Amino acid sequence: MKCAVITDLHANREAVEAVLDHARSQGAERWVLLGDFVGYGADPGWVVDQVRTLVRQGAIVVMGNHDQAVVRGAAPGMRADARFVVEWTRAKLDPSQLDFLASLPMTQRHGDQFYVHANAWAPAGWEYITGRSDAVRSLHATDCRYTFCGHMHEPKLFHLSSIGKAGDFVPTPGVAIPLPPHRQWLVIPGSAGQPRDGNPAACYAMFDDDSFELWFHRVPYDFESASAKILAANLPQRLASRLEDGH
Repeated sequence: MKCAVITDLHANREAVEAVLDHARSQGAERWVLLGDFVGYGADPGWVVDQVRTLVRQGAIVVMGNHDQAVVRGAAPGMRADARFVVEWTRAKLDPSQLDFLASLPMTQRHGDQFYVHANAWAPAGWEYITGRSDAVRSLHATDCRYTFCGHMHEPKLFHLSSIGKAGDFVPTPGVAIPLPPHRQWLVIPGSAGQPRDGNPAACYAMFDDDSFELWFHRVPYDFESASAKILAANLPQRLASRLEDGH
């Protein structure tokens, strides 16, 4: 079954619409949403409602750090721009939308697949996976063959062999990658709503758990409109420019 794995939507309606349409065109039968539905972008209510609709249809969903910040308050280390948007977002969401974010689990598991926003070793600590050592630490924290996480806004794939040898690479969009189950795999799809690898196109991944194949996809979208909405909402200008340059 083909599963679309989407993360770090960040209240970007234009990007989310494009990704959902693309995933459906690629035959997505199941949905996994790895958190950070809000923050940075100008359409938090619309994105939260889309996520709620997908959950009602059976999607798997977990909480991101921006989702938690909106309902519980920003963490002390959160950057000023992000903190500003957290407060703005809280005022834009209605009680039912806030309740939905507050109800999200930190992790979920489906068969041999583990889903978390940041990492598997301490999901509520929000530490980043920045390289092989972090990826191995995360893989050692679960007995699942396949771990999917967000938080890092750049697509990446890590693997760990049965003898402890780790590897990683930056995937080529649209190219099928075999993920044989004799290894452990950690998939970071990249951000749908705010890519940071120099390419403004939205990111997501598709995993077929029948053939054990993975695809990373990049989806062009109307980032000019998304950027203009950020400016019109008087949100930090830097957040608008990030959509345009992909950094």
